Amino acid sequence: MSEENPTPSGESDLRTALTAQKKKRRTVAIAVGAVAVVGLVAGTVAIVANLGGTEPAANAAEASAAPDDLSVTIATAEDSVFQDTIAEVAAEKGLEVEWLNVDDWVLPNTELVAGTVDANAFQHILYLSAFNTENDADITPVFSTVITQWGIFSATLDDVDALADGARIGIPDDPSNGGRALNILESAGLIQLSDDAGDFPTVDDIESNERNLQFVPLPARDIPLQFEDPSLAAVIVGTSYFDPSQGIGADDALFLDDSLDEKNLPYVNVVATRADDVDNPAWDILQEAYADPRVAEALEEEYFGNTALVEVDIDDLRAKLADLEAAAAQG
Repeated sequence: MSEENPTPSGESDLRTALTAQKKKRRTVAIAVGAVAVVGLVAGTVAIVANLGGTEPAANAAEASAAPDDLSVTIATAEDSVFQDTIAEVAAEKGLEVEWLNVDDWVLPNTELVAGTVDANAFQHILYLSAFNTENDADITPVFSTVITQWGIFSATLDDVDALADGARIGIPDDPSNGGRALNILESAGLIQLSDDAGDFPTVDDIESNERNLQFVPLPARDIPLQFEDPSLAAVIVGTSYFDPSQGIGADDALFLDDSLDEKNLPYVNVVATRADDVDNPAWDILQEAYADPRVAEALEEEYFGNTALVEVDIDDLRAKLADLEAAAAQG
């Protein structure tokens, strides 16, 4: 049922590095723009950009020197074994982590702005840029966490070429994820977007749609629930969004986006806090906890390799966020 993405004629250094890495099972470091690949840990890909930022060893030393009675409350949008493992590892390092799980994608940010929580860990920087711009907020990343693979999925079709004229496709209704879905459709050769569509393309940016595909906006979290809706020929969503009981993974995608392509930097998830709290020593400890092999193993177990731990230089993340906010403000 799965169809591999066609390999571009000019293969990127990142893709080449990953291919070699999988074959040799050793650490590889190749810089690609602001992102570089460092290694595979328990089957989980780690992207690292070390362009003049703080060395990991320095972070670890600072974390070790931090007070022993630190505690933080972090809002997120789901409850997972992955989070439990992070909390356990962090506790060993002197940081008490309380997860506040809310079934919502707005509350983690509004509660952070209100001061109810110390941070959140649920969103990529493109989504964050839209929230900051719309709400005049200053939520700031403190370090990167994961990136999720996205693809086109169908309960009835085995190939994107089987999509009929006028087929209805479910896509996320928020600007950041909806734009990502449109970019995936373009990568799959199903539509063509205008050259100036930017990071937040909408259906109005579609210049060519030869199959007259119809797009049905849905809350991204609800899309897996609509997977078997007979009125939808396909849906576009992250692989980790499906409940494990559905048994749907990357291999089931009609088309799978390359989450490790440099263009997907806006979709790197982060731990974020208020701008006036970015120097809290708790974040160094928490980042060290995320880098623990036990956390990588928990992530692999829970998401079957559909979500990858990533480490991107914080200056690059914040610079990209600033660019995205500027683009959102103009749009």
